[in-house]
Amino acid sequence: MKYILVIGDGMADNGVPALAGMTPLESADIPHIDALASAGEVGSVRTVPEMLPPGSDTAILSIMGCDTEKVYSGRAPLEAAAQGIMLEPGTAAFRCNNVALSDGETLAGRRILSHSGGNIDGELSKTLIEYLFSHPDFKPLADAAGLSVAPAVSYRHLAFMKNADISGIELAPPHDHLGEEAGANLPSGCGAAATLTRLMEAAVPILSEHPINKERRANGELPANGIWFWAEGTAARLPSFSEQFGKTGAVISAVPLCQGIARLRGMDAVIVPGATGEIDTNYEGKVDAAFDALKTHDFVCVHFEAPDECTHCHDLAGKLLAIERLDKLIVAPLVDLMAGRDIRMLILSDHKTLMSDGSHDGDPVPFLIYDSRVDNRTGAHYTEADGLRGVMLERGDELLPRLFEQ
Repeated sequence: MKYILVIGDGMADNGVPALAGMTPLESADIPHIDALASAGEVGSVRTVPEMLPPGSDTAILSIMGCDTEKVYSGRAPLEAAAQGIMLEPGTAAFRCNNVALSDGETLAGRRILSHSGGNIDGELSKTLIEYLFSHPDFKPLADAAGLSVAPAVSYRHLAFMKNADISGIELAPPHDHLGEEAGANLPSGCGAAATLTRLMEAAVPILSEHPINKERRANGELPANGIWFWAEGTAARLPSFSEQFGKTGAVISAVPLCQGIARLRGMDAVIVPGATGEIDTNYEGKVDAAFDALKTHDFVCVHFEAPDECTHCHDLAGKLLAIERLDKLIVAPLVDLMAGRDIRMLILSDHKTLMSDGSHDGDPVPFLIYDSRVDNRTGAHYTEADGLRGVMLERGDELLPRLFEQ
């Protein structure tokens, strides 16, 4: 038996007025996923404990079989693990996004226009962050704060602060506050927060004048003219996947969070060239990588980020297209490649991401489990409504035991 987990990040939602009150999952054309739902089991699951913030970090940890309430120590340390960085005691980690900010005299008065620097190219974003942290007006401030950066080939950089006390800190995810003034969402709650705010303020004039951003403005693109710290955390330790379930596993994702969780759990993190975390990704490469991984592993997880990214950008057409591409370009070819073999496949959204405001939501999401040996002939579809008609799992870490028939 081979086991497959497919995560469509943020594809679950509430009803959308522009879709006559339907959700994107109800509106999208997903015949392959619906066929699996009709033959399998459809239910709902609460992937995020109610006392934790809804996000891919808390949700995917839970989906991957962890007791999130016990092991969660923040998102950034999980992403650091993807780069092979294990935090020393006393070091705090943060995500350091390149963001696009509106014009304004102060950082507080500027609006957050894009959490991804206007979807800036990864190499350009890397160039900007390296330029900033080496700039003579910024480097002394960062050094004095004990702050260093680990650039990523995307807007998703990481920053580390030595000897940091972040107790009480409050950092806002920029994707949850698009269009809002930065001043209402700046770091708060402790001395480290004030330090991070000063660095964010110092970054704006330096990045604004970089030739990359001058060219982006000239081309009608948003400038990646700011940095934004969030997703704070300290050293992360996760239990072994193979010891917990008695199975070998691999994870295929363009997102550092998923790669980091894989490595901390002792699983293989497969990097696919051309996989971007956006709607324009290497679908064929991800499917081929999953098929190859199943030759030597019992379990593979394929993560697809695009529905979440499109929702944060308030792109309804993009979200629908992303869901349909998941159906056509990931699920369908995977099932075809595994034809004739016994498989159990779990498909779900890690959390809801809402078209209404672009934010994450911790309400239960639908899941489906398909077993190639069984046809339940339920006639169910993979939607939020049909999920609520099925079994309700109160914990996300119940999913993999259910997939593995344990």
